[in-house]
Amino acid sequence: MKHLIRVAFLLAITFLSVQMDAQNIPVTIQVDLSKTTGDMKPVWAWFGYDEPNYTYMKDGKKLLSELAALSPVPVYVRAHNLLTTGDGVAALKWGSTNAYTEDAQGNPIYNWRIVDSIFDTYVQRGMKPLAQIGFMPEALSSKPQPYRHYWKPGNPYGEIFTGWAYPPNNYVKWGNLVYEWVKHCVARYGKKEVESWYWEVWNEPNIGYFKGKVQDYCKMYDYAADGLRRALPSARIGGPHSTGPSWDVAEKFLRTFLKHCESDTNYATGKIGAPLDFIAFHAKGAPRVVEGHVRMGIANQLRDISKGFDIVASTPAFKHLPIVIGESDPEGCAACGMATNPENAYRNGTMYSSYTAASFARKYLLADHYGVNFLGAVSWSFEFEDQPWFYGFRDLATNGVDKPVLNIFRMFGMMKGKRVAVASDRMYPLLTIRDSGVRKVTTDIGGLAAKDKKMATVMVWNYHDDDLEGQPENVEVRIDGLPAKKVKLTQYAVDKQHSNSYEVWKQMGSPQQPTPEQISQLEKAGQLDQTGTSSERVQDGKLTVNVSLQRQGVVLLKLEW
Repeated sequence: MKHLIRVAFLLAITFLSVQMDAQNIPVTIQVDLSKTTGDMKPVWAWFGYDEPNYTYMKDGKKLLSELAALSPVPVYVRAHNLLTTGDGVAALKWGSTNAYTEDAQGNPIYNWRIVDSIFDTYVQRGMKPLAQIGFMPEALSSKPQPYRHYWKPGNPYGEIFTGWAYPPNNYVKWGNLVYEWVKHCVARYGKKEVESWYWEVWNEPNIGYFKGKVQDYCKMYDYAADGLRRALPSARIGGPHSTGPSWDVAEKFLRTFLKHCESDTNYATGKIGAPLDFIAFHAKGAPRVVEGHVRMGIANQLRDISKGFDIVASTPAFKHLPIVIGESDPEGCAACGMATNPENAYRNGTMYSSYTAASFARKYLLADHYGVNFLGAVSWSFEFEDQPWFYGFRDLATNGVDKPVLNIFRMFGMMKGKRVAVASDRMYPLLTIRDSGVRKVTTDIGGLAAKDKKMATVMVWNYHDDDLEGQPENVEVRIDGLPAKKVKLTQYAVDKQHSNSYEVWKQMGSPQQPTPEQISQLEKAGQLDQTGTSSERVQDGKLTVNVSLQRQGVVLLKLEW
């Protein structure tokens, strides 16, 4: 026994020694502005949520305004339940618009009031709907009862799959519903505006969200696409928004759908094939609690993305089409708080921030690796109206106060132009992090950089799957190819001391009824913190910037000339 204790002690000392040695050696990140690697597409400027009725509520409007303001391009917004029957009262994992009902004789009654208020809120802010055609109205459901669910955190997730999840009882009426909806949108917003939207059919039809088989989905898709194109021939439509393409059954679903769109007989038109303007699938991570702390599953999410890209790249007829990762998140239930799901404790602090930075950088690299047309990745994270403060939902803001992760998107909003070459001696290789995550002693310290006409930006993160304390790392960012003799350098940070309303809230004593003065302080703490500005001389196109980077911290360097 003494021998085992001694061995364990020596292993612990070795672990700490390796960790301290790694921290004492400065990390070098080399950025070459003269070597472009691709466009700095705003693939991050896509957001979504289950509860569409939050859209036009107080905090929903505030957050949408902030998202619109941080992006240099129109933000696309995706919401479930746009056709669900109900009174328009929001609840967790639920929403409704009552867009379609029927009279006693079975004749359609269309009511666009609530869905208009949702789309109006987007359009007024210059945002665009990723308009989801779903879910099934009660009068059209092939198994309508029970229809409304009353799920709450802690309940079995399967309770949400009620009458709205079934195929239509009349496919012609289903297609006509889509036709009338799109025709109404064109009349209300104009042809040019609606042409700029993307339309999609359903959500995750390969799991409980759809109580039919893959051919039922294809049939539902065909009739929806036919209704859409009859109303607006130039409208863009895609799918299938299946989830988990790295699963065998999910891969089969996605491939079956693509084959249907290419060469099967169309259920609605009788012709060969179906319209397909973009391809969508979902990718999720898998956090869990290990030895009292959260361990993220970034590899799970990256493997899904990798497999989805691979499937599209290996389909000759469609490999050129834009790809939308319709939900791209650390795990799968935004409305499951950390009280019922302790693995979700990553959501309030900087773990969520550094994960977002590190994972989005790899999405760009995976798209480069497979040579696909990567259009966007929807972060399924919005806000939950009138819920407890920092309850642990997967959201961007709590009661109108921005959480640290939102500031990563503010950083992304400053990154424009072309992506440029970045090399780091501590950034995990692409296929290593995809296959194994970040589980070694050393953290993943990497960078994403872009160059515009008179500006360059460099995002640097210090990420690890294990949410544990660690000493700050010294990072030397060497920037080459600067076309000026002097630059203005502005630095921003998201860490425990900066851009972090959660840490300020905890310092207040975690109040559930903060005073107006405290709320004002929290709102200020939720904004992106500028940590320094200076004028720097450039020698032979080179500049070195030294950064102290906290574990799970993210820094953005902005250089202007």
